[in-house]
Amino acid sequence: MIELPVLSEARVKKPSWLKVKLPTGENYRKVRALVDEYKLHTICESGNCPNMGECWGEGTATFMILGNICTRSCSFCAVATGRAQTYDLDEPKRVAEAIKLMNVKHAVLTSVNRDELPDKGAKVWADTIRMVKEMNPNTTMETLIPDFLRKWDLLYQVIDEKPEVVSHNMETVPRLYRKVRPQAKYERSLEQIKLTKERGRRTKSGVMLGLGETEAEVFEIMDDLVAHGCDVLTLGQYLQPTKMHIAVEEFITPEQFDYYKQVGLAKGFKYVESGALVRSSYHAEKHI
Repeated sequence: MIELPVLSEARVKKPSWLKVKLPTGENYRKVRALVDEYKLHTICESGNCPNMGECWGEGTATFMILGNICTRSCSFCAVATGRAQTYDLDEPKRVAEAIKLMNVKHAVLTSVNRDELPDKGAKVWADTIRMVKEMNPNTTMETLIPDFLRKWDLLYQVIDEKPEVVSHNMETVPRLYRKVRPQAKYERSLEQIKLTKERGRRTKSGVMLGLGETEAEVFEIMDDLVAHGCDVLTLGQYLQPTKMHIAVEEFITPEQFDYYKQVGLAKGFKYVESGALVRSSYHAEKHI
């Protein structure tokens, strides 16, 4: 069992630039009602995203398929860990219908890891993408997908449905993987991005900062991502969801985030979203 550090009292207070808007407004209530009516999961809620008020207020949400229980136990993530008993084959239709009712122009889909399934959830992924496209022919799509445990035939099954953007998050620098993503592999995630790019898809990845990484390590992961064909990079501040999760080591300043953006663009990314409240699906419509 991994022992997770707890924030000290000195680290509890967040800096002023981490203030977020409370969820309010008619659009927020509309999205809230649709999510509840169609019994959908969103990473906005499950991941305690600080931008939920802003995004839902603009009528957008990131839908999380394959349930809301993940088979992995990443020390940064607020999504529940366990072994889900079943998965809902009607979920693709409900997601597609909700996207249509919300009149979403750019849809973002993600999922938990379902490592216990023979196909790791690839069929539900492919069915969801296909059904969203059929019911929403003018909607573009980003898919934030798991690594399928390096079973690349399953990866191809999903990305061959041709979502406009395929995202797979590195999350942190290689030195911190054992502590932050104990069931993931840095090289495996890089290989997935490379294969996705070779398959003709626009590629994207996200990295959290403030976990103790050095500036040199941030530059290293940028270089690795560019070398493996990553087009879009998001950089955001890690925020500790609960005292049971890994602690924040540092709050990155807005000036440092701006600097990282300029460095990333200079290294060859086509687009870099960098800021304290940036999450992988934040302003996703711009990444087309």
